[in-house]
Amino acid sequence: MTKRTAAKYKIDRRMGENIWGRPKSPVNRREYGPGQHGQRRKGKLSDFGLQLRAKQKLKGYYGDLTEKQFRRIYAEAERIKGDTGENLIGMLERRLDAVVYRAKFVPTIFAARQFVNHGHVTVNGQRVNIPSYTVKEGDVIAVRDRSKQLAIVLEATQLAERDVPDYVNADHSKMTAEFVRTPGLGDVPYAAMMEPNLVVEYYAKN
Repeated sequence: MTKRTAAKYKIDRRMGENIWGRPKSPVNRREYGPGQHGQRRKGKLSDFGLQLRAKQKLKGYYGDLTEKQFRRIYAEAERIKGDTGENLIGMLERRLDAVVYRAKFVPTIFAARQFVNHGHVTVNGQRVNIPSYTVKEGDVIAVRDRSKQLAIVLEATQLAERDVPDYVNADHSKMTAEFVRTPGLGDVPYAAMMEPNLVVEYYAKN
């Protein structure tokens, strides 16, 4: 299991945005960054700075992925025919922890990673405990019977702050979800603007 290197609220403050749309995000109260120099006026970012920031925001959104993990996903997206930026979003959304989060089985992407890791989820009836497992179209993801009454699950299904997107068909009465199709950037309900095209530019130069 990848060590979580930064608290989700620290990521929000570092980016200066509420990237998950959470009502408790500190950015809702203070838009400046963390630390004693956080209130200094920010200079204009260079092209490299904008590209790096776009990459950090996308990595942070999916549970603060490591550079090695993210680079591997990007390399796979690059190999697929079509727009690399769109492919990157599709690959990230096909991660099992991302699907569990989108289905509203848990409240946060960090909780989704832990939930999968602890063996609470099945894919097509088989237990899978690898958060980075790639879900295919038509796969059915389910919460195991013994895990359905966990407080974290009951809390998540009641969350009003986000909806289940149309590429995931979730049934909260049975705690199952079908991954209907691989989404593009325009299909994903990001609370903040994501710019995968800048991520592509970043890796093209570095």
